[in-house]
Amino acid sequence: MKRKHSLLAAIGAATLLVGLGTGTASALVADGAIAQEQSRSEQGEARREMRAGNQLSLRQIESRVLPQMRGSEYLGPSYDSTARAYRLKFIREGRVTYIDVDARTGRIINRSN
Repeated sequence: MKRKHSLLAAIGAATLLVGLGTGTASALVADGAIAQEQSRSEQGEARREMRAGNQLSLRQIESRVLPQMRGSEYLGPSYDSTARAYRLKFIREGRVTYIDVDARTGRIINRSN
């Protein structure tokens, strides 16, 4: 009888862990979906501003910054619609560098490691 009780307790604990894991996974998926939606919204804002002639395209900004980062691997951009700035991410020898660029002028406004 004791053995049966131990087995049931183990099954109950495993079920609880699976349930918690599923909840955590669901929360992570939901957070990812929110972040993706925000990213799409910001990308759309960047396109609207570029079409309106209020800022440079990402390609124009990259063509100005990438040559200055020779020897680094370009990991990609993100856009901040509030600041109207692109953040370009690079890595070199294990160090990540962020280059913030004013989308209206193409001027580098910040560089951080």
